[in-house]
Amino acid sequence: MFEDEASLSNTATVSYKWSEKGHQPKIEQQQNKRERCTLSGCVDPYTGKIITFKSKKGNTLSFFRFLMVVCMQYPDNKVYMVLDNVRYHHAKRLKPILERYKHRIELLFLPAYSPDLNPMERIWWYMRKKISHNRGIKSLDERINDFDVLFNCLVQPNELGRNLSNLIVNLY
Repeated sequence: MFEDEASLSNTATVSYKWSEKGHQPKIEQQQNKRERCTLSGCVDPYTGKIITFKSKKGNTLSFFRFLMVVCMQYPDNKVYMVLDNVRYHHAKRLKPILERYKHRIELLFLPAYSPDLNPMERIWWYMRKKISHNRGIKSLDERINDFDVLFNCLVQPNELGRNLSNLIVNLY
């Protein structure tokens, strides 16, 4: 499994789109305060199965809860989780727990600053394209609802998750 975190907020994000030369596109946004939700997610590149978890903050506790959710999805297998080097992935509080569950889960770390090696980054790109880029909303609850609708169809092994996680971008 490849894991990564992302945030979901009630603010509009401007992505590429057609507009008149010299004029930045504007997104009308009625917003009282900035709200944010942290998303943890992982993808199995062989099956395309995507597992997501929402929390108020990204920290050691929310990361551990996410790991337990993933382990429950694979009750008969040891999970090898490939992830980046976010500080709380290396937290001292996590080490005894990981030692206790070493028969169920093992963390493998990517080199620093290498998002192009993590297929979950492409899943987040797709999510932002579908529910946040160039779209205004009134509340974070609306955006979370859009997220749930999008990802409910991706939980089971599927072609879209497999294709996105195996997408190779040619930069040359």
